[in-house]
Amino acid sequence: MKTNINIFEPVQLRSLDLKNRIAMAPMTRARNENGIPNDNNALYYAQRAGAGLIITEGTAISDTAKGVLYIPGLYSEEQVEGWKKVTKAVHEKGSKIFTQLWHVGRVSHFSNQPNGVAPVGASDIQAENSTAWGFDENGKEGFVPCSKPRALATEEVHQVVKDFGTAAKNAMKAGFDGVQLHGANGYLIEQFLNPFTNNRTDEYGGSIENRSRFLLEALDASIEATGSAEKVAIRLTPYGGLYELPHYDEIEATYQYLAKELSKRNIAFIDIMDQQSRGSFALPEGFLECFRQWYDGVIVLAGGMDREKSEKLINAGVIDIAGFGEPFISNPDLVERLKNNWEITPPQRELHYGLTMEGYINWKNYNEI
Repeated sequence: MKTNINIFEPVQLRSLDLKNRIAMAPMTRARNENGIPNDNNALYYAQRAGAGLIITEGTAISDTAKGVLYIPGLYSEEQVEGWKKVTKAVHEKGSKIFTQLWHVGRVSHFSNQPNGVAPVGASDIQAENSTAWGFDENGKEGFVPCSKPRALATEEVHQVVKDFGTAAKNAMKAGFDGVQLHGANGYLIEQFLNPFTNNRTDEYGGSIENRSRFLLEALDASIEATGSAEKVAIRLTPYGGLYELPHYDEIEATYQYLAKELSKRNIAFIDIMDQQSRGSFALPEGFLECFRQWYDGVIVLAGGMDREKSEKLINAGVIDIAGFGEPFISNPDLVERLKNNWEITPPQRELHYGLTMEGYINWKNYNEI
């Protein structure tokens, strides 16, 4: 039954007390040469705290989790102290902030790894036609081919699960309202889910239950570390194809199983991304409606959203929160622009990554143009 929800008004969604139903989606920005968040990061997120919920850029859970230069982490005390500046700045604007916990798995290059070792993955299958952001043979930064990964041994998988828990615990120390596990876009968690990138023969390979085990264990470790399932969320990309993840026969059954398991845990929310906005496959017609039947918790949808689509899906009860990614980069006041139907400033994609502050904190609000 359709309702008449104003997406710009405050809302209580389980434990999430938000000033509106707009979320800033996680986006890699690569502005931290030493991996430690600083005053510029705090300013960047504070500028965009018109969103009721902010989900930070992907944050490395360990020094081997990275596939992009200059990303922040959450595995050292210095990083925790740096993130405190960010959470304080966002909270002062009345918004909630989760950090996205990230392990890229095989989507990496040896120059991103400690001592130039091979990246790790669910299996040793290389993403041969994909790139990471690293250093080439001449030491020049840019897009470089993903290196051949080394398959994680079973005991190493257990250690990565612990790394997620440690990062989640550090997120609490840093003042975050919660954490979101990156289970999407072809990174490590999704590499375990997909049988084309998971040829394991241990308890993490084979059946849907086994291929989902790593995701659920990392989630449970994060719940234990934060002390509450209401402080843990996950991002998923059903039917996505980024970084050479082919479709497989059991996609729908896999996400139906995950919806059932995630429902049991009463987590904060599931963030679903439609990868069509990234040039990959779109979510099939009717999938979101099916997922809503399987999962009765809070659902965020990101990818190609606008005000009309957001209001339609939220009022139809299909989703609860509308997530916006790239528009937030060049429109720090995006919520006000959506609310007033003001013009949206287009981004400059060549400035999305790198250490310059141009294309990062220099964007103007509508009333400053």
